[in-house]
Amino acid sequence: MSDLENWQVLLGLFPSQWRQLGKSTGAVRRLRGFPSLDAVLRTLLLHIGCGLSLRETAVRAKLAGIAAVSDVTLLNRLRDAEPWLQEMCRQLWKEDGVSLEAGLGGRPVRLLDATVVREPGKTGSEWRIHYSLRLPTLECDHFDLTSTRGTGTGERFGRFSFQPGELVLADAGYCHPAGIAAVVAAQADLCVRLSPYGLPLYDREDKPFPLLKRLGKLKKAGDLGGWPVWIKSGDNRIAGRVCAIRKGQDAIEKAQRRLMLKRPAGKKLSPATRRYAQYVLVFTTLPEAEASAARVLEAYRLRWQIELAFKRLKSIAQLGHLPKRDPRSSRAWLYGKLLLALLSQKLVRVGKAISPWGYLLPQTAYAQPLA
Repeated sequence: MSDLENWQVLLGLFPSQWRQLGKSTGAVRRLRGFPSLDAVLRTLLLHIGCGLSLRETAVRAKLAGIAAVSDVTLLNRLRDAEPWLQEMCRQLWKEDGVSLEAGLGGRPVRLLDATVVREPGKTGSEWRIHYSLRLPTLECDHFDLTSTRGTGTGERFGRFSFQPGELVLADAGYCHPAGIAAVVAAQADLCVRLSPYGLPLYDREDKPFPLLKRLGKLKKAGDLGGWPVWIKSGDNRIAGRVCAIRKGQDAIEKAQRRLMLKRPAGKKLSPATRRYAQYVLVFTTLPEAEASAARVLEAYRLRWQIELAFKRLKSIAQLGHLPKRDPRSSRAWLYGKLLLALLSQKLVRVGKAISPWGYLLPQTAYAQPLA
C-alpha cells in the first residue's frame, strides 16, 4: 500500500465525527499553513506515532507533501490539539462498548499510573511519566516527568494531591502503607491492586491476616470474596477490605508464565507466590455498604483497560520523543499515544471482518444514494 492508502485505512478507524470534533473543541480554528484538517491530524500523528522530534516531523511532512510548516507551528498546533485528541479517545472507547463511568455513587474518580518512555537512538534518554486521568472526561489533571533513577522517581501517591470524597484507582506499584495513609488523610478513598508482600495485612485483633487461607475458599473461576482488613502506617491503623476474584485457567497459566520469565536466574518461585497469581486482589478503603466486592473489582477493571492500552502500544513501537517542559503539549502527546493505542486495538478488532477492498469506508459513504 502507498502512504495515502495507509492513511485512508486509518481514516476508517477514526470516530465518525472526528473532523467536527476538531472544530467544536477549538483545536482547529484556522489551518495556518496546513492545506486541510486531514493534514493537521496526519502531521500530528506522524510526530506522536513515529517518535520523531518536532523538527524531524516538519521536514518529513514537507517531503511527503502533507504540509509545509515549521517546528514552532507544529508545537503550537500540538498544544491546541489537546481537547481534540482527548475527545477522540473518549469516542473510541464508547465505540468499543466501554463506559468510562465508574458507577460508584457519583464520586469523582481518578486513575493514577506511570509509564517508562525510552527515546529512540543509542543516546536516547529514559523517562518516567506520572499522570492522572479523571473519569468520565479522561481529563489529564496531572502530568509529571522524572528520571527513572534516583530517589523520588518511583510510583507513589505522595506525588499527587487529593480532594475529599474522590476515588483513586491505582496499580500495585502504589500499594504501600505510607501512600495509602496519605490518601486517607486527604479524606479520599482508593482501590489499589494488592501487593501481598508490600502491604502487610492485619485482622481485627491485630494479628497477621490469613489471606491465603481465605483465598483457598475461591475454587472456581469467577468466585468472589471480600474480607475486612487493617493496615499500619506509623501509629495509624487504617481499615479497609481485600476484594478478590479467582482467574480463569487461561489467565492463571499466563500469569504463571510471566512469573517464570521475571524471576531472577537460579531463584525458585515460592508456593505462596504461585497461589497469589491465581487471583486478582484489590485493597480498598470503600465501605462495603457503598460498594460490594464485585463493584470494587469492576471499578478496578476500568483502570486496567487504560493501562492495557498503553502496554499494547509500547509492545508495538517505541513511544519516542516527548515534550519535556510544556504541560499542554505533554498532555496532548499523552492523548495522542492513547489514541494510537485505541486505533491499533480497533484495527485488530475489525481486521477479522475487513472489506475485500482493504479498508473501511467513511460513515458518510453509506448515506450516499446508489446511482
